[in-house]
Parts: sequence; structure tokens; C-alpha cells
Amino acid sequence: MDYDVVVAGGGPVGLMLACELRLGGTRVAVLERLTEVNPTIKGGAITTPSAEALYRRGMLPALAEAQRQAMDRFQAFMRERNGGDGGGAAGQGLGFVGHFAGIMLRADLVDRTEPGFGDAGPAAEILLVTQQEIERLLGERADELGVDVRRGVELTGFDADDEGVTVRTDGGAIRAGWLVGCDGGRSTVRKLAGFAFPGTDPEITCHQAVVEMTGTEDLTVGWTATDTGVYAHGPMPGRIVTVEFDGPPADRDAPVTTEDLQESLRRVSGVDVTITEVRTATRFTDHARQVTEYRKGRVLLAGDAAHVHSAFGSQGLSLGIGDAMNLGWKLAAVIAGRAPERLLDTYTAERHPVDAGILDWTRSQVAAMRPDPQSRALRKIVSDLAGTVTGTTYLTARLNGAGVRYELPGEHPLTGRSAPDLELADGSRLADHLHGGRALLLDLTDDPELRALAAGYAGRVDTLTAGCPARPELAAVLVRPDGFTAWAADAQAPTPTAGLADALEEWFGVPKGAVTPG
Repeated sequence: MDYDVVVAGGGPVGLMLACELRLGGTRVAVLERLTEVNPTIKGGAITTPSAEALYRRGMLPALAEAQRQAMDRFQAFMRERNGGDGGGAAGQGLGFVGHFAGIMLRADLVDRTEPGFGDAGPAAEILLVTQQEIERLLGERADELGVDVRRGVELTGFDADDEGVTVRTDGGAIRAGWLVGCDGGRSTVRKLAGFAFPGTDPEITCHQAVVEMTGTEDLTVGWTATDTGVYAHGPMPGRIVTVEFDGPPADRDAPVTTEDLQESLRRVSGVDVTITEVRTATRFTDHARQVTEYRKGRVLLAGDAAHVHSAFGSQGLSLGIGDAMNLGWKLAAVIAGRAPERLLDTYTAERHPVDAGILDWTRSQVAAMRPDPQSRALRKIVSDLAGTVTGTTYLTARLNGAGVRYELPGEHPLTGRSAPDLELADGSRLADHLHGGRALLLDLTDDPELRALAAGYAGRVDTLTAGCPARPELAAVLVRPDGFTAWAADAQAPTPTAGLADALEEWFGVPKGAVTPG
């Protein structure tokens, strides 16, 4: 084998997966047809689970700096709109946590005592980071970890057998044990492997761009519904979005021209703007599809290759990061012999329902954006709900991915959920101890029995004994490499170690020295 894994696609999802595989000791190559990061405007925000994932790998300072720069651009936009005063404008990015169908969600109406809020630590403060920034940061991390990223190389075909995959490229053939398609919504890997890809057809045409324009005085900042569609202006200088309901584009691959953007914005907004320069532009639609399974033998899919939907809410990037975190440690463990191959079955079982929920989330937004009378009546009801604490809290939780829970064995409320970012007695936080990509058994009561059970998993599961004054009810937490809780126990439990041995074996194989049936 030339590599253990070939990853097709060097965007954020492919790079995140490759980094996770390298942390697990895997030899991995990334094939990316583009020679540099695509500058075309894409997602401008990430969800809390994605921020948590990157935070747990030591990337919080870089995320915070990227967000600071995004906020600087927002302030520049508001100064431009307000004649030099950027401080008094409450708008997108300041005072808002996002939107549902263009209905803005106010930060002061979110009840953060509800489940799913308040446990992410500093990651909860990260939102405004662009897809290009994420890709750039992950590219640097991949270089640091020794990932072989081959830019300007495109997968053209492959042959899979019981032992591995022969990947054909425009630069020659590569033999690997596994192939993962992270090559986007039009995935070559998905098509060649024959994955079923059911879903709903597109019905709208959307444009997103950053432009120079005049005559913008009557454009409303933020998202606005009109008689002909929906448009957005901001939160950065020159950024516009239009949503029209006259069917999908005749040719999605045709270049987006200045005339296309100007005519669309005029139709939807009713404002006679003049676009003088286009810096970056794209069109998208609302088709929503998902493969029925994420694995066929030695071929797997992640990110847009496995599921596509409209871009509302910037969910696509974050879903793909979640896929990569879930798959990376599992595939690495199987390759290294630390876990049986059946562990890979949990990838589809855990991620498919989460990803399917986002497809319905984006479909519901399209329904609330339509300009027909019935949909506008629905939009009025949703707007009223979004003006309440309960409604905003619910919508924000869905938007930010809060409350995701995998169906894992165990009764503890934390089991299957993203582990809380506990602040420990020594001043460190849980995320500080997850940078190496290994599982962690956090012993909060100095219990030698817990540590004895974990001793057979040295090299697979790190053990940390520490206090946590803020959570005295917790005795121990077993955190998977992806940051999700595999097992937890309370200090008042009759047998605090009950279920730990089973959880360790379920996720990390048999302990060293154990005798397995022949």
C-alpha cells in the first residue's frame, strides 16, 4: 500500500479528516484538483459543534483572530452605512445569533440555561469565521502533521477490492487501504461507487456575491422579505444575497455576470442599484439529497459528498466537520488494529440522522421564504415565535447544532452528547486535554478502580485525575476522540465504575493482555 487512506477533496472536510487520521497514526494522502484555496464566496459562519471540534485540537486562538478580523469588516460596513459611525448600529453579528429563513434571531432572547447551551466553553463565542479561513487554518495544520496534500491532482477513477483501493489520478495510480470521498456535492467518488442519493429537486435560484455598487441607500441592512423573494445586504461591505422562486437556474455552471446580479437584486429588492464591480460571486439552489449509507466496502463519504442542501445558515461546512470528526478516529483505529471493523458501522448510524435533520431544517426555511400568501402567513407566525424567548432558544439551538445526541449505550444524561468543557481545579479546561486526538477518561474523584480499568487501554485512552469544583456531582467522564461522551457516572452512584469496562471495550477494543475467544 502507498497509503492507508486516500482522501479525495482538499476542502475543509477533507483536510479535517486527514488531520484526524494522522493523529491516529494513519498514512494519508489528500488529492485536490485545485492548486489553491478557492476564493469564491461561501459560508461566512460556523456552528458551535465545529468551533468545539477545532477548539479541542488547539485551534481556538486562530479562530478567535479570524473572527476578530470578520468583526472589523462588519464595523467597516456599518461605518459606511452610517456615515462614519459604526458603534451605534445593532445589526447582524452584534446582538444577533443568526437567522431562520432570513428572520433574525436576537441574542438577548436566547435562554442559555436550556440543555445544549452553556457547556461549550470558549467555543460558544466563535461564530463569524469564513469557510476560506477554516480551509487555510486546516491546511496549515495538515502540513504540521505531515499529511501529504497533493494539489492540482484529480481523482479520475478507482477500483476497490477486499484488500484495498487502487485510485486512478491524472498523475498516476495510488494504492491505498481505504478511499474517502470528500469531493463535494457533485462527488466523483459517490457517482463511481454507486451510492444511492435520494432527495428533493431544486425550486429556487440564489445568488451570493461581494460587489461594488451605487444607489444602495434604500437597501435594508440584514435580511428582507419582499413580494418577489428575499434578499440580504451585509454584514460585510458589498455582500449581497438574493433568493428567487422562479425555478432552478438553467445552467448552474455558467459564470455569474454583473448583469445577472444587478437584475436579480433589482427584481427582489425593488431598488435600482448599479453594480460596478464583482469581486466574487456564486449561485446556488435548494436541492436536498443524502446517500442512504455512508460506506460501501472500503469506500466512504463525508461532507457534501454524502449530503447536499441549500446554504441557508452555513450548515454544510459544519456538518462536514462533524462527519470528519466522527469518522477519523474510527477509521484510524480500525486500520491500526485497535478496534474491529464493525466500529465503522457506527459512522452511518450516528451521522446519518444528524445530517438528515439539517436537510429538513433547510427545506423548512425555503418554505418560510416563498412569496405566496400561504407561505407569507407562515412566515408571520414564525416571526412572532422568533420574538419570544422559547422560540428564539429553540431556533438558535437548531441553528447552532446544540443538543446533538448519538444513541449510545448508557443511561447517564451526558452519554452520547458532546462533552461539557469542564473547568478543572488546576485552571485547565477539558478541551486542553484533547489536542492529541485520543480518548480521555477524566477521573474526578481520584478513584483507583477507574484507573485500573483504563490501564489496559494505554495509548488508546488517556487518563486524567483532576477536580472539578463546578460539577461536584460528577465522578468520571469517558470522552471519545471526537469529543462525545461515551460513558459517565455520578459521584452518588452505588457503583461508580458500572458500565465503564463495557464502554471501553465497545469503543476501543479489548484491553491489552486480554484473552479473546479463539
